[in-house]
Amino acid sequence: MRVTVDAERCIGSGMCVLTAGEVFDQRQDDGRAIVLRPEPPAGTRDSVREAAGLCPAAAIVLSADRRA
Repeated sequence: MRVTVDAERCIGSGMCVLTAGEVFDQRQDDGRAIVLRPEPPAGTRDSVREAAGLCPAAAIVLSADRRA
């Protein structure tokens, strides 16, 4: 899984940080989300999926990991 955040869509609600703080953080200047771990470990993937589902702006993009 690969995780990105569309900074233009992000409204800085912080749901991603509350749900998967090991993968997401917020910028100090505007509160928009940033990805700390673009390829999250297997143990965090469920919380990352939950964070994507909870994002009110649908700014979190999950894509398949092409490495196999």
